[in-house]
Amino acid sequence: MTNINIPVSVLNLAPIRQGEGAKQAIDSMVDLAQSTEQMGYTRYWIAEHHNTPTLVSSATSILIKHTLEHTDRIRVGSGGVMLPNHAPLVVAEQFGTMATIYPDRVDLGLGRAPGTDMMTANALRRSKNDTVYTFPNDVQSLLTYFGPEEQQDYVKAHPGVDTNIPLYILGSSTDSAHLAAKLGLPYVFASHFAPRYMEEAISIYRSQFQPSQYLDSPYMMVCLNVIAAETDEEAKFESTTMQQFFLNVVRGSRTPLSPPVKDMDEIWNPSEKEVAQSMSSVTLMGSKDTVKKQLESFQEKYNVDEIMAVSYIYDPNKQKRSYEILKEIVDEK
Repeated sequence: MTNINIPVSVLNLAPIRQGEGAKQAIDSMVDLAQSTEQMGYTRYWIAEHHNTPTLVSSATSILIKHTLEHTDRIRVGSGGVMLPNHAPLVVAEQFGTMATIYPDRVDLGLGRAPGTDMMTANALRRSKNDTVYTFPNDVQSLLTYFGPEEQQDYVKAHPGVDTNIPLYILGSSTDSAHLAAKLGLPYVFASHFAPRYMEEAISIYRSQFQPSQYLDSPYMMVCLNVIAAETDEEAKFESTTMQQFFLNVVRGSRTPLSPPVKDMDEIWNPSEKEVAQSMSSVTLMGSKDTVKKQLESFQEKYNVDEIMAVSYIYDPNKQKRSYEILKEIVDEK
């Protein structure tokens, strides 16, 4: 029997919608967190992106703190903190402080990419060396900083010591699957924009997993796009906002999150369409029945432990409804 009664969570890149500004995008981020908390979502993660005028998710830890402040129960975390941009000690101090104020509600998802272009990455970098290669050591440093005091060196994260904040390794290729397996940590694959290596990465993680003090067995999360609506036709129409979002990425243009359109073929050319659709190929889209069938077939194949959903929908109420439909599906007995 395929198990679709699994935890569901939310990823938010905190996009600016057309006609709105940065403050409204942050308010919408909080509003969605409050709504999905009421629905019973497990966690709410906020991404890290830099030099992107259409996204407000650059100072991720500040947004996490702001979201924790305006919610009561839902776990809030990073999807993720891009470690090449940050000294592990600073990350440990920031997240240790949040975990002290909001015990047992903070997650730390870690990525090895800079979350931006190379010029911006160089402006952010803490050193001129390529810190992407120090990622395994940086993760190890964070595990130590959050662990017991007696296992630490002279430099400690105060507050942070003994907070045992759960770490999640994020990946969009197979590299991080090996690391998550070796360290015995949960693994989150970014199928919402880079689905190409998903199957291989899941397989590597599960086959190479080594039990640890953090996890006895693999915990596999997949982030995917979800556009759920009352009918298949409505979902298809709403999905054109997501398609325009990915077209933005393909073109390197800086257009805010745009309202849905009747015909995408009037906007993109065939090669743009192909690339944008390959990026968003792992999408649950349609009415409740359709999305349920899609989720069942996804689970039949991959049997993941948790789904993290990102929904690029222009109308905030329709976006909430999409999350509501997904939650109804996984809650059905």
